[in-house]
This record gives sequence, structure tokens and C-alpha cells, in this order.
Amino acid sequence: MNEVRQIRIFVDADACPVKPEVYRVAERHQLRVYMVANSPIQVPRDPLIERVTVGSSLDAADNWIAERADATAIVVTNDIPLASRCVKAGAGVIAANGRAYTEASIGMTLAMRNLMAGLRESGEVTGGPPAFSARDRSAFLAELDQTIRRMRRTVEAR
Repeated sequence: MNEVRQIRIFVDADACPVKPEVYRVAERHQLRVYMVANSPIQVPRDPLIERVTVGSSLDAADNWIAERADATAIVVTNDIPLASRCVKAGAGVIAANGRAYTEASIGMTLAMRNLMAGLRESGEVTGGPPAFSARDRSAFLAELDQTIRRMRRTVEAR
């Protein structure tokens, strides 16, 4: 029997600023969404949306998502190490600002993250990332929709 795997969306939900956008796009495409967090969060009452509360250990949410990431998964996260693990597993990975992580980009992104962490620890860098903007939200929506369409073509071709 030839089983067709459905595309699923996994959201690293604790600090995700694009939850409403994920819900809206997932509903339009009729995709299952897993909102993964360390503590209970509110999610819409929808049979396609599942709240997953994992333990409070540091990497519990990341591990839960990474264990399920494959070529039929879209992962929404700003966590670069988690993004790296999921890209290596074949998942589509998108940051909240709409940046798609790929095999070609994740190595440099991870190296830059580690460099900046080292500089911050030595006191060289202050401040954080720029504020989340309407442009970021729009870029995220466009990338999520494009990723779903690309994955659908790939899954249907199998």
C-alpha cells in the first residue's frame, strides 16, 4: 500500500510572534498544526490544531519537534540549532521573519549565531535583534504559503 504522508506544521510556540498567521494559512490549506511549548498556551478550538505541552527541560520542545521533522514537515522557529537539526532531517524551516533555512544557508547561519553568542559573552555586543515588523509578518506569510505549495508538489510527485 502506498501511503501518502500529509504535510504538517510544527511551531516552536513559546515565543512565536506569528501564531495567528500559522493558524490562518493552515486552515486555508487544511494542514495539521502542532503548537509545541514548555508550558500550556491557548490555541483555537480546531481539530487541525493540537497543543503539545512538553516538559520544562531546556530542550524539550526542540527535541519533540526535531524527532518528528522530515520531508513532510514545516517547522516554524527562530531557534537556529533547532532549525539546523530540522533542515538536516529534510524539513522545510522558516523563521518568524520569513527567512527560510536551507542546506545551503544553515551552516553559515549557525556559525554566525555562535560567533555572536561568543561576542556577547565577552561583552563586545549589546542589544538584540531588530523589532518584529509588519514587513516580517508579510514575508513570513509569503514564505509559509510558498513552502506549502512546494512541498505539496513534491509529496504528490511521490
